Amino acid sequence: MSDAEKKPRFPERTGYTYTDILTWDERYELLDGEARMMAPPNRAHQELLGELFAQLHGFLRGKPGKVYPAPFGVRLFPRKDNQDDTFLEPDITVVCDLSKLDDQGCKGAPDLVVEILSPSTAKHDLLYKLNKYLQAGVREYWIADPDEKILHVYTLVEGSYRLSKYDAGDKVTVTVLPGCLIDLRAVFTG
Repeated sequence: MSDAEKKPRFPERTGYTYTDILTWDERYELLDGEARMMAPPNRAHQELLGELFAQLHGFLRGKPGKVYPAPFGVRLFPRKDNQDDTFLEPDITVVCDLSKLDDQGCKGAPDLVVEILSPSTAKHDLLYKLNKYLQAGVREYWIADPDEKILHVYTLVEGSYRLSKYDAGDKVTVTVLPGCLIDLRAVFTG
């Protein structure tokens, strides 16, 4: 592989914005202006995503609120000039306030965000994204670990996250969707 092939398809610098993202062919997330390329997910990731999405989608059918699987863009701190320096693509996004939706995705904090861990994203999801979601006011942040078959649920309470952990045999109440119960036996099969 030549040096030219190894270089990213955009100029190397920091301080990228949502305007830059709109011009790129590949999928990237931005965290404080730093671009991070999105790796393709593996089969276990997609099966877990599919089951969680199916349960959430089934619950929301005919009710207010929308659920979206990745790729779906979230601009946590939207600016009218599109110079946002944080742009994320959660694995699953639930939005109850439909005024936050536009043709590009969600502008502002979704109500529920789900990230599915992989070796390449674990630190990013458990540290950086957790802090950004908290700062933006995401009311519920779920981190699913397909290897350990554990779900970490961070619920926003008085400005900080309260952590609860669930395993493959549990049923989990979705705080932001009253009456919604997720069966983790179906989620963590395989």
